[in-house]
Amino acid sequence: MRPVAAAEAALAADRMQGDRAIWIFRVADDEVLARARELEREGPCGRPLWGVPFAVKDNIDIAGLPTTAACPGFSHRPDAPASCVHHLLDAGAVLIGKTNLDQFATGLVGIRSPYGAPRNRFDAERVPGGSSSGSAWAVSAGIVPFALGTDTAGSGRVPAAFANVVGLKPTRGSVGATGIVPACRSLDTVSVFARTVDEALSVQRVIAGHDPNDPYSRLAPFAHLRRGAMVPASRVAAGDVAALCDASTAVLYDRARRLLGAETVDVSPFLDFAPLLYEGPWLAERTAGLRDIVQGRPDILHPLTRVLLEAGFERRAVDAFDAFDRVAGLRRMLERLFCRYDALLLPIAPRCPTLAELAADPIGPNAELGLFGHFVNPCDLAGFAVPAGIGENGLPVGVMVLGPAWSEGRLAALADAVHRAFSDRVGATGQALPDPAQADPLAADETPLFCIGAHMTGLPLSGQLTGRGGRFLRTAQTAPSYRLYALGPRPGMVRAEPGAAISGEVWAVPNAALGALLAEVAPPLGFGTVQLQGAPCLGFLAEAAGLAGAPDITRFGGWRAWLEATRSPLQ
Repeated sequence: MRPVAAAEAALAADRMQGDRAIWIFRVADDEVLARARELEREGPCGRPLWGVPFAVKDNIDIAGLPTTAACPGFSHRPDAPASCVHHLLDAGAVLIGKTNLDQFATGLVGIRSPYGAPRNRFDAERVPGGSSSGSAWAVSAGIVPFALGTDTAGSGRVPAAFANVVGLKPTRGSVGATGIVPACRSLDTVSVFARTVDEALSVQRVIAGHDPNDPYSRLAPFAHLRRGAMVPASRVAAGDVAALCDASTAVLYDRARRLLGAETVDVSPFLDFAPLLYEGPWLAERTAGLRDIVQGRPDILHPLTRVLLEAGFERRAVDAFDAFDRVAGLRRMLERLFCRYDALLLPIAPRCPTLAELAADPIGPNAELGLFGHFVNPCDLAGFAVPAGIGENGLPVGVMVLGPAWSEGRLAALADAVHRAFSDRVGATGQALPDPAQADPLAADETPLFCIGAHMTGLPLSGQLTGRGGRFLRTAQTAPSYRLYALGPRPGMVRAEPGAAISGEVWAVPNAALGALLAEVAPPLGFGTVQLQGAPCLGFLAEAAGLAGAPDITRFGGWRAWLEATRSPLQ
C-alpha cells in the first residue's frame, strides 16, 4: 500500500476492533493522515518503512506526546524521541499511537494498568499477556503491521504468544535504550511485534545500532541481522517440559519439537532460575530505577506495583552476588549447549490464565508465565517468539526459538519455518501471512566458504563459523574431480583424477573473520580454491602429503554420508 491507503486501513481497523484499552494515547486521525500525505508527496526516497503504520509501548518516548508507563501521575512530555523511534520516523514509518502496558513494565499478565486491559480476542475471559499488552494486540487485531514493546522477563514474548503474533527478542544492548523508562536497566531490551519473522527482522535492522548515550549499548561484532537460509541439517535442542504445561500447549509444543527433529536436553537449571527475576536482586534493580517515586510519591502507583517495588528495598547485596554467580554458571552451560545445537526450543508460557484467577491471586499466575522465559535476558540470549498453532481450547500457543547473542539473522529461517508450518493467518484476523523472505544475498564484506567437514551445521566446529557471524547459504557439490579422506574427526579433500563430486555447504563468512578462522584450522588442512558445480569458491582443501595412510571415503560422496554410514560418534 501507499502511505495514505495504509494509514486509512490502520485507522479503519482500529475503529472496527473497538478496544480502547489497547491505547494509552492514540494520535488523532487527521494527524495520522497528514503525516501519510506528506510522505506520499515526498515519495519513498530510499526509506525502508515508507508509509508503514506502527505503534509504540508507552514506556518509550515520542517527542511532544505523553509518556506515562501506565502511571498517570508519572506522565510527562519529552522533548526528544527515544533513539529507536527516531530511527523509525526517519525510515518513513507512520505512528498510530502509544500502547497500554503493565504499569512500569512490571508484570506478564497485561492487566496491571489504570487504563484498562486490552481484550484477549481469542477468549475475553483470559489475560492478554504483558507487559507489552497493547503492542501485541495492535498487531494481532490487524491495526498495524508492527509495534515496539520492551522485554525484560518475557514482556515481548508472552503477549506475542497469547495474541498469535511474532515477537522478536533482540540481543541485549543491540537497540539503544535512550528515551525508554527502565524496568531492569541491565536486562531491558526493545522488542518488536510483527506479523512475520522477516517483518520483525526488517524493523530490527532499522532500530538496531550503537547508542553512545546508553551505558548498556553494545557494538555488534558482525552484521548479525542478515538472514541466513534454512539449514537442512539443523540441530535443535528442546526441553522435556510438556508435563509443566496445559494439554493444548503440551500437544502443540510437542508438534513443533517433532517438526524440527529436536533432541531432548535438561533445561531444569534454567527453569529453577525463574523465581530470581521477580524475587531476587533484579527486583531491587527495578526499585532503584524508580526510587524517587517509590519513596516520594508511592500513592501514584498501582497497588500491586507498589507492593512489588517496595519489596525491592529488602533485598541484600550478598544474595545479589550469589545470583550473579548462578547466572555465570548458566551462561557457561549455554555456551556448551550452543556448541552442539543451532537453537533451543521452549514453550513461551505453560498456559494462558483467566482474569478470574488473577483476581483471586494477583501474584501466582503471573509468576507462572515466566517459568520458561525468565532466564533468557540474564543469560544473554536472542530469539523469536512464534505462533505454533491453535489448541483444542481455541487459544493460540507460542514457542521460543532461542540462540546466543547476535544470532537473530541466523535463527530467522528456523523460526519462520515453525511459524508457517502451523499458522497461515495474522494474529486474530483472517488476513493471510505475507510471503516468506529469502536469504539475504552475499554482501561485499562477506566471502563464500565451501565447508566439507566438522564446520558444517550441527557438527562440532560449526560454532567457529556462527560465532564469527557466518551464515548458511546453500548446499553444494564440487565438480567431479576431488577425492575425500578421513583424518579422524575431520575430512581432507584433494583435487585428483579420477575423482568424484563431494557434497558440502556454502557459508557466507565475514571477510574480517577469515584470518582468525584459518588460524584455527590444523594442518594438513587449509583454504584454497574449490571448483564447485557452477563456479569456483574458497573452500577447505588438504595437502596431499598429509593424507598418507588415511582411508579414502570418496565413495560416500561427503562427510555426512560417511558419518551416517559408519555411525561415527564424531558427530
